[in-house]
Amino acid sequence: MVIRKWLNKATGEISKLRIRNWFFNVNNMYSAPYSLGIEGHVDYKRARDLYYNRDERYKLGAGFAKPIINTLAGFMGTPNFICEDESAQEELDLFIKNLKSKMQRTHQKNLIDGEVFIRLINKKSNSKLYPENSRGTMLDYILIPPELIPTGGIEYDPITGEYSAITLLSRNKWIDEKGNKQEYIFRQKLTASKIITTIEGNAPKGLESKTESNPWGFIPIIHFKNEPDETELHGYSELEPIEPFLKAYHDVMIHAITGSKMHSTPKLKFKLKDVEKFLRDNFPNAFNDMKQQKDIRLDISGKQILLMQDEDDASFIECTSAIGDTSTLLQFLFYCIIDTSEVPEFAFGVHISSSQASTKEQGPILTRRIERKREQVETSWKMFARMALSMISSISGRNYKSYNVEIEWDAVMDKDEQSDAQTLYVITQALSNALDSNIISIQSAVDYLAKYIDTMETWEQEQSRIEDTKMLNKPIEEAYQQNKQLKNIDDILTGGNEV
Repeated sequence: MVIRKWLNKATGEISKLRIRNWFFNVNNMYSAPYSLGIEGHVDYKRARDLYYNRDERYKLGAGFAKPIINTLAGFMGTPNFICEDESAQEELDLFIKNLKSKMQRTHQKNLIDGEVFIRLINKKSNSKLYPENSRGTMLDYILIPPELIPTGGIEYDPITGEYSAITLLSRNKWIDEKGNKQEYIFRQKLTASKIITTIEGNAPKGLESKTESNPWGFIPIIHFKNEPDETELHGYSELEPIEPFLKAYHDVMIHAITGSKMHSTPKLKFKLKDVEKFLRDNFPNAFNDMKQQKDIRLDISGKQILLMQDEDDASFIECTSAIGDTSTLLQFLFYCIIDTSEVPEFAFGVHISSSQASTKEQGPILTRRIERKREQVETSWKMFARMALSMISSISGRNYKSYNVEIEWDAVMDKDEQSDAQTLYVITQALSNALDSNIISIQSAVDYLAKYIDTMETWEQEQSRIEDTKMLNKPIEEAYQQNKQLKNIDDILTGGNEV
């Protein structure tokens, strides 16, 4: 009890969104110079409670959590896979055709929990459920809650970092035919060669311990980590950095609302020369009760006129609004949440009327943020695509020339065509003036302009196209065509081109 009290005092108001082992590991402390942090991970339940605003301690501040996550996940979108092999491309496109929403959910869970595991599975299809599937098999993937992988459930190579074994552990409850509650523990260890399933307790019929070979030759589980770190096995939630500010925002709002109860109803103040006369003229019943030494209560509701003497006075007493005093602090906390989350202000709507930055000005910041988030998951998505192609090849019996997969993403934000046209016009005029002044070569101008026009090539490819265009614009072009044909003949004769 003393140690717990000391730890609570030591932690104070620091972040409570991460679970840590407070006690030292003596073996690692004295023998190992480096130890991967396998026990420290996000408090998944608290992170989800913040996202869905279910924690009473954050109710008035956690409303910012969902726009942050949804904005990042929404602008990230889903990747497009590009295969070198055309047949592999066709199969992969068919596989991911109906997985867009699940891929979007993968990004969302990764941002909330800091990590997510997905498992590729081969579902034996039922002709009634999947009549469109002619091969009798169906490849799919499921999201694995990170709680199913216990501490130490991931075995990895300390040199390469590749996973050598992953263990899934869950406690399940069910009701048998007699209506009795039953419980069992499901444990499954996956390696590249074996799948070992262990059942403990009273499991439903059909679930039993067994050891079977892994038909794929690899572990079909991909680990997505948000903000990965070489010293940590687990990722970081996007809500971790802003959790203290959400709590502070909640506390300030609670204080302001509590104070508003004091000043919401003004108090009436009387300055009277003769109290008895005032009561007798305006509240005769209260005056009689006072004479009989009874408790009196004045109720002025419904009274339109109060009779008073020349020296008497009446006025209202109003307290200063607590909300007005805290608005500056709330605005400061709001911008702290924006700066820490790196999500633009427009994602939260118009909660603060003093917004200084427009959507156009905040767009580049969001673009760079999304690009960094996409880079963090590209390796995992490539691994996912290669595993899927390998499994499809095993199922269908087809072999592909290459299993290499590249990833392309859609534009983060739609282009402003008018702005792009104005930019292109200014750049073109500037390059034209530079060419007229002989301070830049045409090759440099073409290479620079090719960055803004997608249909342009670099100087080596664009030069001949420019010459063709010049000659086509002239009235007589026979000489040019003859010279071009002669050049082609010379190239063929000298071996420059193949017939």
